[in-house]
Amino acid sequence: MSTVAPERLEVRAVAKWVRISPRKARLVVDHIRGRTVPEARTVLVFTTRAAAREIEKVLRSAVANAEANHGLVGDRLMVSAAHVDDGLIIKRWKPRARGRVARIKKRTCHITIKLAPVDGVSAAAAARPTVEEREAPVRETESAGAPTPEEQAAATAVVAEPEADVEPEADAATEPEPEPEPEPEPEPEPEPEAEATEPEPEKPKRRRIRRSKKDEEE
Repeated sequence: MSTVAPERLEVRAVAKWVRISPRKARLVVDHIRGRTVPEARTVLVFTTRAAAREIEKVLRSAVANAEANHGLVGDRLMVSAAHVDDGLIIKRWKPRARGRVARIKKRTCHITIKLAPVDGVSAAAAARPTVEEREAPVRETESAGAPTPEEQAAATAVVAEPEADVEPEADAATEPEPEPEPEPEPEPEPEPEAEATEPEPEKPKRRRIRRSKKDEEE
């Protein structure tokens, strides 16, 4: 009895006419083939080759296609296939010695990356849960905690019974609050004492010399 294996869901993205040599791009693509999307992103971030920037763009585009068109989660996918094809060769020339011409070949390539669910995970498991699936566990918890009609009737009957008139007993432990003590009046600030001034020293008196008449005549 022959059994037919179910087709594997694959999502791809292609970048054409990339101005990089195919050989240089293949060296980077070989490192991410067979890895999961998070691992491939980490490898490309830490790769110093210029081709890693272009390959990262293609990988990001493939993840966006899987999430937008098929409702998959990007972190649950892996790089199932990745290859680089030769593109158009742009030919230029430059002058050399003795009037000769040297040809310059500017190579291009086409980068293709295909994503698929991780091995052992079906496409349904890798798909993003819908709104109904997210709200299902919340509804189950709400229904499990909801009271039955009998419990609701018993609760309303207990609430409907009148309460007996009971005077609240005064708490013996409660004491009247003491009256606040009057705040003491602020003491008057002492007046600043006048600075003691030292008495000025008395000037010495000049002695008058009495002259005799003889001295005046002379």
